[in-house]
Amino acid sequence: MKNNEQKSEFLFDKINYKILLIGIAVIAIGFILMSGGGSDNPKVFNDAIFNFRRIRLAPTVVLIGFGITIYSIFKTQKK
Repeated sequence: MKNNEQKSEFLFDKINYKILLIGIAVIAIGFILMSGGGSDNPKVFNDAIFNFRRIRLAPTVVLIGFGITIYSIFKTQKK
């Protein structure tokens, strides 16, 4: 009979999963910002790999994304 079955509960609340998905999206945006800057010719060096977006902005965005995901894991529901 189905009376003995227990209702399964999720480990986190719905808001935790939303914040987690936002954090993962921010991390993905950071890695997208890091991409590019290569050269078509391997004998030609391209200085575009050292611009502000790839050296400062993208790693900062990735770290912010990791912070958001860690926050979503530690966030508890107030009862």
